[in-house]
Amino acid sequence: MRENYSQQLSKLIEKLQKEGKVPHLLLHACCAPCSSHCLEYLSKYFRITVFYYNPNISPKEEYALRIEEIKRFVKEFKAENEITLIEGKYEPERYFQTIKGFEEEPEGGKRCELCFKLRLSESAKLAKELNADYYTTTLSISPLKNAELLNRIGKEEGDAVGITHLPSDFKKKGGYARSIELSKEYNLYRQNFCGCVYSMQEAKEREAKKIAKEEL
Repeated sequence: MRENYSQQLSKLIEKLQKEGKVPHLLLHACCAPCSSHCLEYLSKYFRITVFYYNPNISPKEEYALRIEEIKRFVKEFKAENEITLIEGKYEPERYFQTIKGFEEEPEGGKRCELCFKLRLSESAKLAKELNADYYTTTLSISPLKNAELLNRIGKEEGDAVGITHLPSDFKKKGGYARSIELSKEYNLYRQNFCGCVYSMQEAKEREAKKIAKEEL
């Protein structure tokens, strides 16, 4: 039986509200559009530190564009509880070393799993350093991301350093649709690929096939 991570999060939030607590959450963020709904939802119940750590993103200009967009969104968004942002190191060489040997894997395969593990490992460590109560990632908001895999890795990395992973599947309950609405409302840059050079190439190939099909 598949886990219902969205339901687990709802039950936890209900418990926290009954206890009158506003815990500290470290939220790993992949980009502004994906973060939009997550922050709108979670900031009602948590004090949030957004951690932007994405060494997978290429080229450097793309990385710079995405970090500036999330900085702008955090600044402009009116949250019920405090939101701060920490930018991690941009170390693409570490990403390429991490996924070495799996460069040809399809999107969603072992290469992505190693990438998730790298980013969540750093997020868990920082959450522990900041003495946060929980940590999680915005990545599960994407319909293309495996929430079960993300939650498994999140728990493993959290357990390794002694920080509680917050279960989540942010695409549920209209979350993904809401992120699109917020992206339009705040005029956020929405990229058409995950971030790495491999997903960018796959996006280009999909677009080329689409154009070729339309021309038939």
